[in-house]
Amino acid sequence: MEELTRAAWRVSSRSGGQGQCVEVALTSNVVGVRDTKNRNGGTLAVAPEIWTGFVTKIKHGELDH
Repeated sequence: MEELTRAAWRVSSRSGGQGQCVEVALTSNVVGVRDTKNRNGGTLAVAPEIWTGFVTKIKHGELDH
C-alpha cells in the first residue's frame, strides 16, 4: 500500500529493543502492522475500526487464554 510507505512506523515502548516485536503505522484510512525483523516481508493492513476493536479486546483481556 502506497499510503503506508509514507507513514510513520512505531514500535511499542514496551518491546524491550530485542527486535522481536511488531510495528504499527496509522493513517486515516488504514492501519499497517509488520514484523520488525523483516520489514520488507509483508504488511498486514486493516481498517482503523478493526484495529481499534482488536486493541480494545487486548486491553480488556478478552483474548487471554
